[in-house]
Amino acid sequence: MGSDIQGYFKLSVDERFRKLMEATGLSEEDIKGLRKDSTSMDLLDGMIENVVGTFELPVGIATNFLINGKDVLVPMATEEPSVVAAASKAAKIARVKGGFRAKSSDPIMIGQVQLTSIHDPEKAVSSIKEAKDDLIELANSKDPMLVKFGGGCRDIEVRSLYGDMGPMVVCHLLVDCRDAMGANAVNTMAEAISPEIERLTGGRVVLRIISNLAIHRIAKASAVFSKEELGGEKGVELILWALSLADVDPFRATTHNKGVMNGISAVVRATGNDTRAVESGVHSYASYKGSYGPVTEYHKNDDGDLVGSIDVPVPIGLVGGATKVHPSAQAAVKVLGVRTSGELGEVLACVGLAQNLAALRALSQEGIQRGHMKLHARNLAMQAGATAEEIDKLVAAMISDGKVTASAAVDILGQMRS
Repeated sequence: MGSDIQGYFKLSVDERFRKLMEATGLSEEDIKGLRKDSTSMDLLDGMIENVVGTFELPVGIATNFLINGKDVLVPMATEEPSVVAAASKAAKIARVKGGFRAKSSDPIMIGQVQLTSIHDPEKAVSSIKEAKDDLIELANSKDPMLVKFGGGCRDIEVRSLYGDMGPMVVCHLLVDCRDAMGANAVNTMAEAISPEIERLTGGRVVLRIISNLAIHRIAKASAVFSKEELGGEKGVELILWALSLADVDPFRATTHNKGVMNGISAVVRATGNDTRAVESGVHSYASYKGSYGPVTEYHKNDDGDLVGSIDVPVPIGLVGGATKVHPSAQAAVKVLGVRTSGELGEVLACVGLAQNLAALRALSQEGIQRGHMKLHARNLAMQAGATAEEIDKLVAAMISDGKVTASAAVDILGQMRS
């Protein structure tokens, strides 16, 4: 079975779970971490400090994704209505023209060492560059296991800066982290070489920390979206006009990229990765070339179809952290079927592009509220106290009356019951 599961949203939760096992070939044991109460409090107590309970988010499955010729079902952990449905819809549109094409660069992360209290920055830069090979060897000696698996410090870049406290020299360790996000390895290496940098320069090291602006760890994705699926030539034109505003206006570009992150962050969260690291990296990357802009691009091809692409930094991993210990994250990774951090990054890029296309299509053609309204109405129905048997009827009544508000939900529910 592929990822294009028809009528998945119509099934009950238990039916969806069984269909997920059937589609992926996974056993109930493999993905039991997605079920409620699958995580023990003892495990959670070991993950962070002062644990008192849990805060649950729903995990949905985005369907229809075809990535590099492979069907992929995508777990997404999010509280926002319409995100999973929008990603699934856009992926279905992309399937018409062959799905998504994605690739990723080597998993290189940057570790920064900040050198201060220096009288001659140029001399300090020269001293560090001359000792680069020895510094790389010293850094790699601190993580022989990473080196054994083909990773490790690859290079050291040095630059001088001037801040309000005076001159500084900043060293960038370029570390191949393989399938780890890399924070522990990079920070350890940065700390290890700091005393030697101080000895070489006579300066003082202050910061030794990873950067989440992962400009060397990039995932790229592209897809062709059939004009017929977008409302014809007019639909394509409207989307291009929407992108045009994001290209020149940071107020629009910020919300444009937030839509991208609706999808990316949901997958990052589901796989136990660091949403803050990815979000800060993507938004910083959006302004890396000098001004803040969209991380996606679109153009019309010779057939009149819309071609979309995305480039995003992906500081994520499959080993270490919550990804390896939390049962829900482990189950999500198994559902995705990814084997490397690069493959996971490629999924993130595809989901981000799909989410963005869906948002632009809705915004430019029908307004964002139409798609949100039914799901918002369900939330209001539950808040009003509707039972499972009453929710659908109450939602239909609110939408029919054009009154999707908390007070309307209470009033209509009262009328239904009387």
